[in-house]
Amino acid sequence: MPSELPAVSVVIPCRDDAVFLEACLSSLARQSVPPREIVVVDNNSSDASAEVARRFGARVVFEVVPGIPAAAGAGYDAAAGNTEPDSIIARCDADCVLPPDWIARIAEAFAADPRLEVLSGPGVFYGMPRLRALLLSRLYLGSYYLAMGSALAHWPFFGSNLALRAGAWEEVSGEVHRGDPEMHDDVCLSFHLGQGRRCRLDRSLVVGMAPRAVQSRAGILLRFRRAFHTLACHWPGEYPWVRWARRFTGPGTAAPADSVQPQG
Repeated sequence: MPSELPAVSVVIPCRDDAVFLEACLSSLARQSVPPREIVVVDNNSSDASAEVARRFGARVVFEVVPGIPAAAGAGYDAAAGNTEPDSIIARCDADCVLPPDWIARIAEAFAADPRLEVLSGPGVFYGMPRLRALLLSRLYLGSYYLAMGSALAHWPFFGSNLALRAGAWEEVSGEVHRGDPEMHDDVCLSFHLGQGRRCRLDRSLVVGMAPRAVQSRAGILLRFRRAFHTLACHWPGEYPWVRWARRFTGPGTAAPADSVQPQG
C-alpha cells in the first residue's frame, strides 16, 4: 500500500432525508480513514437535514435548482474548489450506509494507480432479510449495468458509490446536464467521463442502500422514465453503435468490471 494516501472529500446530495442522513453520517464518522471534509448539499429541504449535517461537522451547501444533477454538481464544485486536481471526490446518497473501510479503499485505489480517474462500486439493500436483499439488489443493479452498459459501451458509474478526481470533474462540469432534474446524473457523468479515460468498476467495493427505489411501482417507473430521458438527451451523437465503434477504434475506454483499462 502506498505510504501517502490522497485526501478524499465526500459529497452527499440531500432533500428531506434527515433520518437517513443521520445514519449515513454516522457511518462516515466510523471510517478507518477519515474524509478531508463532508459536503452535504441541501436541495430545498423542509426538514432538519441541514441541522443534522452540521451536527456531524459537515459543510452545508444550499442548491436551489431542484434535482439530483444540480445538487450533485454543486457538491462536486464545492469539494473541487477546496482541493487539488489530484484530490478525490467521493459521492454517496443520503440513504447510504458506508462500510468502515470505504474511504480507505477509495484512497488506496487512487494512490495505487495515479492515472485512475473514476472508481465506482455497487450497493446492496439494507432493512430486509439478507437473502432477499442480495437477490433484489443483484436484480436491480444487474439490470442497470446491463441496460446502461449496452447503451454506453462500458460499465456505467453508480452514483450511490462513486469517486473521481477533482480535476476530472472540473473538465466536464460545464458539459453535464446539471440543470435537468429528470436526468440520471450518474449516467450523464458516465457519458462524459466514461470513454477515453481510465475508469474502474470494483464489484467488491459495496455500500448499503435503502430499498426505496424498488418499493413502489411509481418509483420503478420514475427510474425507467429518467433512464430513457437521459439516453435520449445524449443522442444522436452518442448512439450506442457510435460509442461501441469508438470503443474499438478510439484512444481508450472505461474499464470492464474489477479491472483497469489502460488508455492507448
